Amino acid sequence: MTRNRPLDPAWLRGMTMPRISRRDALRGASLLGASAFLAACGVEGTSGDDAPQESGFWASQTKAGQLDFANWPLYMDTAKVGGKTVHPSLLAFTKETGIKVNYKEAIEENDTFLGKINPSLQAGQDPGWDLIVITDGGPIEKLIRQKFLTELDHSKLPNFAKNAAPAVKNPAYDPGNKYTLAWQSGLVGLAYNPKLTKREITSYEDLFDPAKSTEEDWKRAAEWMKKLKPQLREFVDNSGMADVLSSGNAWISQAYSGDIYQLNIGGSPDIKFVIPKEGATYWTDNMAIPKNAKHPLDAITYMDYVYRPEVAAELVEGIAYITPVSAAKEQLQAKAAKASGEERQTVEDLVQSPLIFPSQADTANLKRYRALTVEEEQVWNGIFQPLVQS
Repeated sequence: MTRNRPLDPAWLRGMTMPRISRRDALRGASLLGASAFLAACGVEGTSGDDAPQESGFWASQTKAGQLDFANWPLYMDTAKVGGKTVHPSLLAFTKETGIKVNYKEAIEENDTFLGKINPSLQAGQDPGWDLIVITDGGPIEKLIRQKFLTELDHSKLPNFAKNAAPAVKNPAYDPGNKYTLAWQSGLVGLAYNPKLTKREITSYEDLFDPAKSTEEDWKRAAEWMKKLKPQLREFVDNSGMADVLSSGNAWISQAYSGDIYQLNIGGSPDIKFVIPKEGATYWTDNMAIPKNAKHPLDAITYMDYVYRPEVAAELVEGIAYITPVSAAKEQLQAKAAKASGEERQTVEDLVQSPLIFPSQADTANLKRYRALTVEEEQVWNGIFQPLVQS
């Protein structure tokens, strides 16, 4: 797109469509790329002033044979058996360990879910879940800061130590993986319909200043949004994003990499995902054990289980996001080599997709979400929340 060409209003109307109901990864105000990208630029996270785990906690734990697992919708491998939807990897886990998994798609938004369990956490009670999946960029940092998570015993996590990709070890928001292990990761970039744009999209243009993320940057982004808002179609959540792109009601949208992969294989192969030349944001959903969970040993057993390459590969096939286990790619390549026909093509497409296995060139220009202090988060919400609600 040339710098001097006026922006097409039809192009612009799709620009403010971040997904909020899947994992709220665009921060509390759920804004378009300008504000989210500014927040992601080059600032280390903090781990809070954490108290050490009680002495002997893990030594006193025994296997209960039950795991209460809260996750997001469409975030586990599935299959149809006798007309019933099952999760093969969970069944295999139960068969091997004897731990029955009570798996629920209980998380639609980070803040909403945390609002439900926070009263129990604050009261020092069992929150009802042994394992939860929460996003970085604010929510997981808040749990760590509030001392609401159980400190992990890494002697019980040999698969993580052996197989975890460097990108998910020792994250800035949880140094040393003291409280969390990555579940899956993804990218926030741009998705567009080339039939409508009639050209390749490669850039956010110069809407952003990616150098630093300061309060002045946030105010500048908010002023830009105020001027732009009369031309915008609407803010929509993740369920609406795919519809507006595939239907042609939006030409371009901020989007999540895994969503677009699913959109491509689900009947809209022409929709493209791009990492803009300015960069894209990289988020991680994290497994964590809440304080006072009833079955922590069962939970940490599962956390380590999914770091087996063969299990991680199975999850990749079912979820289509970025796996925390690099060796999962080799597992899928071996599977493709043994398969034939449609199955082989499906697995090969998965392995070759940069949305699932981004190249080194792709990952070189990614930004992680900045972890805001309590004071900064209040300033952020004060600047952007009125724009979304008005």
